[in-house]
Amino acid sequence: MVKTKKKVSTFSKVWRIALCILVPLGGGLIISMFTRDTMEKFGSFNQPPLAPPAWLFPVAWTILYILMGVASYLFYAKYRDGKKAEKSLTKAGLIVYGIQLALNFIWTPLFFTGGLYWVAFAVLALMWIAEIVLLVLSFKTSRAAFWCLLPYLLWTTFAGYLNIGIAVLN
Repeated sequence: MVKTKKKVSTFSKVWRIALCILVPLGGGLIISMFTRDTMEKFGSFNQPPLAPPAWLFPVAWTILYILMGVASYLFYAKYRDGKKAEKSLTKAGLIVYGIQLALNFIWTPLFFTGGLYWVAFAVLALMWIAEIVLLVLSFKTSRAAFWCLLPYLLWTTFAGYLNIGIAVLN
């Protein structure tokens, strides 16, 4: 008897994509509720050159969280439908995705609420390493996920520059 793959309904796909997007968006929303008053504090910092206005951060993070959610869905779909060799890579990608997302959620309160700029930078450096690993895994398994995650790495690199600049200047 030949095994056939079970088709996933359109509704099920849409629900899974929505859930994958809602996880980072929801986490970001929860974190922002705890740190929302700190954007005024951010404006009062001595800023390094190229520091963007405070209003840009929630816009950028919303876009990045949506892209991250789409990438996580692409990893999940590849894991669900992939061959055995792909499954191990995509499973690793999902694990690394979870690790970097947790680090992402830890960074904001450390930096904004705690004022622990150097500790926050250490967390950001770990997050950056996890993102590099995630990009390598996505390049091997899903180019679409790779392109969804690349802006995140670029923004995190810029955030590292801002983090160091604020730590030094304040």
